This record gives sequence, C-alpha cells and structure tokens, in this order.
Amino acid sequence: MTALIDTCVIMDFLQNRQPFFDDAYAVLRLAIMGEFDGCITAKSAADIHYLTRRYIHSEEESRAHLNKLLSIVMLLDTTSEDIFHALTSDVSDFEDAIMIETGIRCKIDCIITRNTKDFKGSSVRVLTPAEFTKTIEAEDFKD
Repeated sequence: MTALIDTCVIMDFLQNRQPFFDDAYAVLRLAIMGEFDGCITAKSAADIHYLTRRYIHSEEESRAHLNKLLSIVMLLDTTSEDIFHALTSDVSDFEDAIMIETGIRCKIDCIITRNTKDFKGSSVRVLTPAEFTKTIEAEDFKD
C-alpha cells in the first residue's frame, strides 16, 4: 500500500502536538517497519522545513529532521499537470487539491490527514491517522 501523508500529520509528530502525537507516531512507525510505502509531496517537504525551522529556530536541525524524514518516506514531485487539474477540481482547498492530483498521478492508495473535511470530493481515499493504522493492522491480521 502507498499512502500520501499530509503535512499536519508529520508536524503533529515533529512538534509532539497533543492530542495528535500518538496517532502520527503510529503512522510513521508503520512506515519505518515497512508496513506501507509512505510519501509526502515536494511542497510538503518545503512546508515541513519552514514550520520546523520556526519551531526549533535552527536551520541545521531543521534540515537534519527533514533528511531523517526523507529516509522514511518517499518524495513525490508535483507537476504542472497536477496544478492544472487542481484548478478545476471540486476540492475547495487548492493546496489539498494539488496533493490529491499528485496522488492520483502517482497512483497512491490513500491520503492520511487529520483534516478529512478539507478533502471532501477527493477521488482518492482519505483516512485519519487512527483509521489508517486500523486499516493496516486489519490487513496484517488477514495475512
């Protein structure tokens, strides 16, 4: 399974945001264990670096955190085609529409986000971190 992880889930983990940390940790732990192929978009990588630098006030540490993250998840490039498709998308949040279009092109199975309401109208399955973890655990149980 390939899942696109939204920026908010990554930041919940990196900033130990409560009460969301445990679910974010569970998702990243599953990625580390190879239970699924996790990915983020290139734009998310830039956003994660920016938000991390603002939080810890260190360029060097921010880059180190992003480098560690990219050893766990794959990086998906967003193309001009994704942008143009997002412009005509039924998804009202443009950034989320771009993420969805990038995911469609890259044939991901789902998007993991806390903000499922922002992805209303997505043709890609959208799950919260807790829902995703339960899905992976259920698939492992079937094997």
